[in-house]
Amino acid sequence: MTRLAGVDLQDSWKVDYALTRIKGMGWALSKKILKLLDFPTTKRVSDLSSEELAKLANKLEKYSIEGDLLRQVRANVQRLKTIGAYRGVRHARNLPTRGQRTRSNARTKRGKRRTVGAFKKEILSKLTQQKTEKEA
Repeated sequence: MTRLAGVDLQDSWKVDYALTRIKGMGWALSKKILKLLDFPTTKRVSDLSSEELAKLANKLEKYSIEGDLLRQVRANVQRLKTIGAYRGVRHARNLPTRGQRTRSNARTKRGKRRTVGAFKKEILSKLTQQKTEKEA
């Protein structure tokens, strides 16, 4: 296993795919970096020499990835919250921030449905019986 930018990359993976396992790196950026370094896309991680790994690590330092990217995103969200922006309020309430409807959907953000104020008559009568038994 090769460690690059704080991520373990398996030797059997192709280099272009292995780079996408790094947070903040997608297919487009992965292929762009390989093209700049003149690496073939068919090359495996195990086939990379130590010089090639050093070149790759040096190139990755120019991009905000992994921890730097997470800190940057967290700081952006915190800034929105402190200035009281609408998006910041939505983040604070753990609701969708990009204009999606929440009346009927957004279950993953809002959580499990909780019924409020809708009791059946049977349950209501049982509750009143329990109250009268406690009073007596």
